[in-house]
Amino acid sequence: MKTSPDSLHRFLFEHAPIRGERVHLDAAWRSVLEHHDYPPLLRRMMGELCAAAVLLAATLKLDGSLVLQIQGQGAIRLLVVECTGDLKLRATAKWEGPLHGSLPELVGDGLFVITLDPKNGGQAYQGIVALEGETVVEILQNYMTRSEQLETRLWLAADEHAASGMLLQKLPEQAEDDADAWSRVTHLAATLQDDELMQLSTQELLHRLYHEEDVRLFEAQPVAFQCSCSRDSVAQMLRMLGAEEVEAALSERPVIEVHCEFCNHRYEFDPVDAAQLFAAEVTVAGSDTRH
Repeated sequence: MKTSPDSLHRFLFEHAPIRGERVHLDAAWRSVLEHHDYPPLLRRMMGELCAAAVLLAATLKLDGSLVLQIQGQGAIRLLVVECTGDLKLRATAKWEGPLHGSLPELVGDGLFVITLDPKNGGQAYQGIVALEGETVVEILQNYMTRSEQLETRLWLAADEHAASGMLLQKLPEQAEDDADAWSRVTHLAATLQDDELMQLSTQELLHRLYHEEDVRLFEAQPVAFQCSCSRDSVAQMLRMLGAEEVEAALSERPVIEVHCEFCNHRYEFDPVDAAQLFAAEVTVAGSDTRH
């Protein structure tokens, strides 16, 4: 049985306070890759971070987006992944020169940043910690150990074709008929190989690990690549810069070009476009005055 393309499955252990998720990214992951020529080592790290972002966003059930960032001072300057509550994904990275070595060596003195943006005017949350760990999994695991109430374990894998991950979470404040369940379930998951995580369907994976457990598998949810950039958002950014700065930029070049770092889409604003931006602003301001 093949893996379900671009999907997230939730599952629940019927007789233990444990829930899980499995994500497999195909076209969504390749859409991330097609916009930039990422080196293989960086590609793998990005794929793992993408799978992790989908898993964590799904556990939060947020009306907004989750952003995971690895910020560094070494050859890798930035890894950033954003996943919305309805599992729309985008990602990008910045790096310099050839990439060789471990993640800590490539990132150098770095930070891990997690941001929850409600996108509805609510208060955003941001957690920032020093980068601790040799892999993406270890970095995330260390962060969650320090900041989360729920015990959580992650398994991640990625290549140029797909990215996949599994999450297990121990639920709080529930009577446990099986005191060893969490230890047993995570121990079994630790036997999972990368090729199994990448190639097995969720049904096969759960049977491979937990054929002696009573596990309920829910319907798959679709995951997709989607960039939230737009001409309107770029226009708003230019308005925030102000007419004087925009005019100064246009005095040096015929058009202002803005490239989205996530999808590589190019937006152009010539002098006529710029004039319309600030003319609209004046019109709105005048309208407010009359009322």
